[in-house]
Amino acid sequence: MPGENAAPITRLLAEAAAGDPRASGEVLSAVYDTLKQIARHRMTAERVDHTLQATALVHECYLRLFGNALAQFVARAQFFYAAAEAMQSGT
Repeated sequence: MPGENAAPITRLLAEAAAGDPRASGEVLSAVYDTLKQIARHRMTAERVDHTLQATALVHECYLRLFGNALAQFVARAQFFYAAAEAMQSGT
């Protein structure tokens, strides 16, 4: 996504998948703005009277991706694809 350096995110994803709890938190910090952009875009397709906000959708998506069993992402692009899919099923 624009303005993001792929190498650190990919490294953090690998560390998070290896069980590093610090890396999981850093992943969220590193990708939060981009996830919020994706969520806002997803929200444009919703009815005008829906109550879900982009921030809540980002948090729900993150929990789906990292909550129960830590997903393993090979690359940054794979992570963002999975995040967008999780948001689609969450709206």
